[in-house]
Order: sequence, then structure tokens, then C-alpha cells
Amino acid sequence: MLAREVLQELIQVLGAENVLTEQEDLLTYAYDATAAMKHHKPDVVVSPLSTEQVAEVVKIAVRHNIPIYPRGSGTNLSGGTIPTKGGIVLSMLNLNKILEIDQDNLTATVQPGVIIQALNDEVLKLGLLYPPDPGTVTTATMGGSLSECSGGLRGLKYGVTKHYIMGLQIVLANGEVIRWGGKTVKNVTGYDLVALFTGAEGTLGIVTEIIVKLIPSPEARKSILAVFDDVDKAGKAIASIIRNKIIPATLEIMDNVTIQTVEHFVHAGLPLDAEAVLLIEVDGYKEVVEREAVLVEQILKDEQAVEVKIAKDDKERDLLWLARRSALPALAQKRPTTVLEDATVPRSKIPDMLKAIRRIADKHNLNIATFGHAGDGNLHPTILTDERDQDEMKRVHLAVDEIFQTAISLGGTLSGEHGIGIAKMKYLDWEFGEAGVAALRRIKEALDPNYLLNPGKIVRRD
Repeated sequence: MLAREVLQELIQVLGAENVLTEQEDLLTYAYDATAAMKHHKPDVVVSPLSTEQVAEVVKIAVRHNIPIYPRGSGTNLSGGTIPTKGGIVLSMLNLNKILEIDQDNLTATVQPGVIIQALNDEVLKLGLLYPPDPGTVTTATMGGSLSECSGGLRGLKYGVTKHYIMGLQIVLANGEVIRWGGKTVKNVTGYDLVALFTGAEGTLGIVTEIIVKLIPSPEARKSILAVFDDVDKAGKAIASIIRNKIIPATLEIMDNVTIQTVEHFVHAGLPLDAEAVLLIEVDGYKEVVEREAVLVEQILKDEQAVEVKIAKDDKERDLLWLARRSALPALAQKRPTTVLEDATVPRSKIPDMLKAIRRIADKHNLNIATFGHAGDGNLHPTILTDERDQDEMKRVHLAVDEIFQTAISLGGTLSGEHGIGIAKMKYLDWEFGEAGVAALRRIKEALDPNYLLNPGKIVRRD
């Protein structure tokens, strides 16, 4: 429980309507989208309306040594917004304005509570695009996406969030407000602190304003469905497309478990007997798109695709991508608990990773569906389970350990887009070693020596 004095200070800064203390309200901030994660209620939830109010809240937290947890929509999958030590949840959803769209410099300036799709809807009217598109693009916020450095379906060709962040306004752990970066294409002044805060999960400072890069929206696109009777063949086809120097905007995979589940969910016409399907989109100038679509079709046939189908219109295209974006919600209906992981390997190792996931599923007698952004090596092995079954959950945890061990052994990484948060913190030294984790801890302590900003995420105090 926070002292009455602290609550009064918060109310004085924010107004009573922006300070929540009722147990029913607090419970809704005790968890996020991460499965099988222990819930922790905050002591209070506050909703600032300006950078100045954020700074004042941080100063109050510092004076009283209270942890503070920045939060957007809570759609992250790493436990990144769970208030593990109580304290203050800082909801950024009221900071939701698109402040500027600058067509001359191809930038947009937004507050962190702006929904990603809302930004894209606005810039599309001007023939522009903000490429990062996580699966939760219609609900996730710009601030949350930046904090987790989320990716999405277009990551293969266009990159992830960090490739589009140009400038930030940040409230530091002492309440000071600073700006780094800006609208210039080139900026090598001092350390690249914009990059440091992107993907930091709110552990180093609180972002209150974001300048992002925009690009011209592609004039044409074509979507392709390729059906395979063997997952390994699908994996080899992915490598073959890239080897032939074609970089699709999107190159996704779904295995048989995912296909069957999604088809019953959205009725998109996916073949229920396929072992795997690839969903591919090429975009750009119309002439280039036409040529690349023909080349991709031939490559897929050469790699023994059973069927290759090019969407004939936007209706067919939209249905294909609805199927892909429905993978997680469809799978979530199969069992009470859905453990979605984020193992990422070099593209050339996709066939090896797919084989390993099947082997791990059989070894631990688990149902694991796999889908994901195969073109950039970012797979989502999804364990369908029930967290109330303690024996099964022990096997789930062992399987997750093996999935990450395999990814790292193949030259991969713990996370391609979901972040570390609580869920993957114990694996960090597998990838970085003790010295690497110690270096991360020193960065944390330099900027937040009291561990008040989103404590218990990425690194813990020694």
C-alpha cells in the first residue's frame, strides 16, 4: 500500500480522475498478454496527459523510492509490463496524439500512446507507410512497440522498429527531460542513445515523444500461397527465394497444426492436408512486382511445392493475410494456455530449427504449432497447454529451454521481436555470457541506479 501522502501528491499532479486505486482497476494491470506468468497488482495506476506530468510522477517515485512501470496496451509477450514489485503503473494511453506528419522530411512525430495502425491509416492518405507491423498492429502502441523493438510480417524487406526511430523525447530516472536524435537523415553526434533506448523495455527511461521515418507506400503488390507436403521442403524453398536475390516484403510459414486450426477459424481456403504453407508477398513498382511474382512462382515449383496460387485480387489477398494474422487467436482456442515463443535463427538454418522443434515436441509429448516470419528466421513455436496441469507445465518449461538452446547453437538469438522482459531473462548469459550480462547491468545502473524503472526486466540487481 502506498502512503496517503504519495497518493495525494499524484492526485495533485494528475487529478483524481487519472489516479486509479480501486482493486478492480489494479487487477487489470497485474498481467499482460504473456501466458503462464504470475500476476502482480500495482499499488496505483496513473494516466499522465503530458511529458511534464510524466516527469513529475517520476520525481515523486524517486522521492519515495517507489518502482514505476511504463505501459501501453499490454500486448507484449515477455512479461515486460508486469509490476513485479508493486508500485506505480504509468499508463501512456492518454498520450495518444499524432503531433506532425512531415512530408518534406518523410517523418512523423507521435506520442507513445498512438496505436500503430492509427498512424498508418493517417500516413497512407498521403501515400506513405510506416513499415513495422507486429501481429497486434491494431491494438499495440507506438511506445510499446519501440520499447520492445517489435517487428512483424514486413521485417524481411523493411526491417523492424529500430530501423525507423529517428528521435526521442525521454524522461530519465531522475525526472529530467532530454531529447536525442531528430529529423536529419545523418546524425553521429555523441553516442547513439536513440538506439540504446529502442528495445530497452522502459528500463532506462520513459519515452514521451517519438520521431519515426516514413517511406513511400508501394504502388503494387502480389500475394502468393505455396503448399508443401513436407516442412523441410518449405524451409528449403525459403532459402532458395533469398538465394535468387528476391527479397519479398513478407515471407511467412504455417505448419499443419496451425493450418488446420486457422482454417477452421477463418475459412480462408487453406489445404487441410498440407504439411506446411508459405505466404509470400512481393511489392514495389508494378513492373518489378509482376516479374518477381513470376520468378517466385517458378522457384516454388522447382522446390517441389504441391500447389502455387497467386491471389487474383485484393479480396483473395486480404483473406490470405487474415489467415496468417489469425494464427495466434485461432491457436489460443485449442487449449487454455498458449505459450508463444520467439526463437530466431539465420534464414539458412530454418529447416534445422523446424526439425528441432518437431523433435522437442515429440520428446516432451507436447503439441507445438509453428508459424512465423520465416523469411527473416523469426519462428513462433507455440505450445498448446494448460497451466493448471503442473506435470505438463514442467515439460513445457523443459521444451522452451531446449528451443532456446537450439536457436543459440544454430547461431540465432533469444528474441527476434518479443523482447526479454521477465520470460527470457534467465537465458541471457547463454547468449552473452556473464561478462555480457554484467555490461548490460552497468548500463542499467548508470541511467537508473536505484532500479526504479520497470525493475525485474532484462537484468536484475546483483
